[in-house]
Amino acid sequence: MKLKPIIISAMLCATVSGAAGPLYKNSKAPIDARVEDLLSRMTLDEKCMQLQNRQVGHVGSIADSFGENSYGTTHEMSQNAYEAAKIFKALGEHVKKSNRLGIPIINCAEGIQGIIQDSCTLYPLALAQSSTWNPELIEKMTAACGREARAIGIRQVLSPVLDVARELRWGRVEETFGEDPFLIAEMGKAFVNGYQSEGVLAMVKHFVAHGSPYGGLNTASVPGGEHEFQSVYLYPFRRVIAEARPGAVMTCYSAYDAVPVTGSKHYLTDVLRGELGHTGYCYSDWGSVERIYSFHHAVASPEEAAVKAVKSGVDLEVGWTYSTLAQSVRDGKLDEKVIDDACRRILRAKFELGLFEGDKIDPENVKKIVRCKEHVDLARQVADEAVILLENKDNFLPLDLNKYPKICVVGPNGHFANMGDYAWVDCDGKEGIDLFEGLTEAVGDRATVTYSEGCDWWSQDDSKIADAVKAVEEADVAVVAVGTRSYYLARRMDKPTSGEGFDLSSLELPGKQHQLLEAVIATGKPVIVTFIGGKPLVMKYAQENADAVLAQWCSGEQQGAALAGVILGDVNPSGKLTVSFPRSTGNTPCFYNHYPTDRVETVERGGTLDNPQFHYVFELPEPLWNFGRGLSYTTFEYSDLEIDNKEPKDTDTLTVKVKVTNTGEREGKETVQLYVHDRISSVSTPIQQLKGFKKINLAPGESRVVEIDVPMKELALWNEDMELVVEPGEFEIQVGAASDDIRLRDVVTVK
Repeated sequence: MKLKPIIISAMLCATVSGAAGPLYKNSKAPIDARVEDLLSRMTLDEKCMQLQNRQVGHVGSIADSFGENSYGTTHEMSQNAYEAAKIFKALGEHVKKSNRLGIPIINCAEGIQGIIQDSCTLYPLALAQSSTWNPELIEKMTAACGREARAIGIRQVLSPVLDVARELRWGRVEETFGEDPFLIAEMGKAFVNGYQSEGVLAMVKHFVAHGSPYGGLNTASVPGGEHEFQSVYLYPFRRVIAEARPGAVMTCYSAYDAVPVTGSKHYLTDVLRGELGHTGYCYSDWGSVERIYSFHHAVASPEEAAVKAVKSGVDLEVGWTYSTLAQSVRDGKLDEKVIDDACRRILRAKFELGLFEGDKIDPENVKKIVRCKEHVDLARQVADEAVILLENKDNFLPLDLNKYPKICVVGPNGHFANMGDYAWVDCDGKEGIDLFEGLTEAVGDRATVTYSEGCDWWSQDDSKIADAVKAVEEADVAVVAVGTRSYYLARRMDKPTSGEGFDLSSLELPGKQHQLLEAVIATGKPVIVTFIGGKPLVMKYAQENADAVLAQWCSGEQQGAALAGVILGDVNPSGKLTVSFPRSTGNTPCFYNHYPTDRVETVERGGTLDNPQFHYVFELPEPLWNFGRGLSYTTFEYSDLEIDNKEPKDTDTLTVKVKVTNTGEREGKETVQLYVHDRISSVSTPIQQLKGFKKINLAPGESRVVEIDVPMKELALWNEDMELVVEPGEFEIQVGAASDDIRLRDVVTVK
């Protein structure tokens, strides 16, 4: 229906441009007209090439690898930022000179925790980013990442991840913003806005419902129905696509409710483009099109998989099967109009990025911008705000160096910078500051810091535990660093226990780490446990026996400095959990926003080893540390809850006000969290749902009135007829410091 006015516009612009050259080269012409003009000049093979990704090699191999061809996208993951800039510059010059139509290529890279080219700034991974509860800071971070990308010549990043992390065995929890759809949407918007403000397209993934695979196994199918699909998995994509307009969406490997998503017209056209209104292009996860054939067995050949995917709405494939599309058109198996539609969306992205006007790449700018002091300082700020204080018995922290001048760091993650699975680092982790290094630097000559590994992070070798115990006995305090290590996408990691494709059947600490912790605590010395990893594991013993417990997700190159700053009190911790800790492997899933029926609250609330009870027989059916938890070295009092409208209409926006006072003796940041509970609903709704939050900084004794707006549409549910409605009735507004630390409550009644 829109094609006719586009053609008319093209004709008018052609008349205006006269003999100035092809319309698509006229930068002043409307983009739609330029797209149609260029598309009309392209052969079938040229259009099909735009639907493909081609990896770029070294500068000397470009001519042979690309010849006269242009492709939709390209990537490079083995070179440092400076060399990559030279490669992308050479590629752009080659295509402009050698391609018949001079169609540029979009240079892509992974960018979830900074650009993946070697030497770029290493920021905390997504789970740590969300633990700051500071979207403004994350937008500032990704804007800095965007500047580094532009210096290299990268115009598209393959991030952020909007998957909902409800399955803790899954290795990719570290790449997500956590378990809550609302928080994921807020962080996702900030992430996208930061990159796109610098002219770098963001690509939200993995569409859709990829984060809760069956058995926790990466790429396994995701069970569920339409209510869960709409209310949970689709929610972050709906919000981010509508409010941030990401340039692209990446499909997932998995199937939802038995339907392979990458081959589903329902999900990729009806839902993604129709219901959600996505106008950018759709990009396959790497190899996911071929997997319609080899993994899902939904078609009889790779060629059929390509036809099914492109007809479903996958515009660009990273793989090889789209190289067969032109022949499928010639054989009458595919209408060329389908190719045109996909090509049109990719060309539009290139015009919108201004690539046809030339993307000037100067490798010398890399030296000025990439990993500059400003960006490294920003990485430290994100890492500082991501540290989560989970336990602090008798205010043991911050550590008093006058009382405890001999510190012994113990554990496999104590002298290793655990970056996460989408960092560019080598396997030794030397690119970052680890905990031992951070503490040593921070204490200076005020104390001594020693290190003993105790055990590795994965094996059954307990031969070094005795040495660690001896080292602790000679110290005043032990800092035990346990957790996971991740596979690095751009490098290899020996024996990973987290990351993409590395899932766990047990959520107990891997290897002999638990035994090491028991042995250290048995010395009677004070113990600070630092959990460093990519996802929550079972830490009940630490909760019960350690003097303090800290959690730090893969937090980039400044992780050790940030953790040391919190331990010593130079930084007041302000991170809060965005994914709950389980009590045991069997106590999962353990997300906070469950249905009332999914944790028994009207009978015995679980037993103990000494006193078996209902649900569960030997333990409480609830998390060890719940969503939103995070302690501070100061205290905050909540008071004077006000709601501007107690009887709102379903189209109104509530304004909720609460007074927060720092009642402690030091400055600190607090995240005020607002939850909603629908008291009576026609279909099951969660016991509470996050619907607003705001992070503030208060000096000792300072008070501030925090305002949080809640659009009434956020109180909507999908009813039995799959209609999105705000039902009349009572909604409890809960305001507090965590999902299980609600300080104030009030009720609004929707008429």
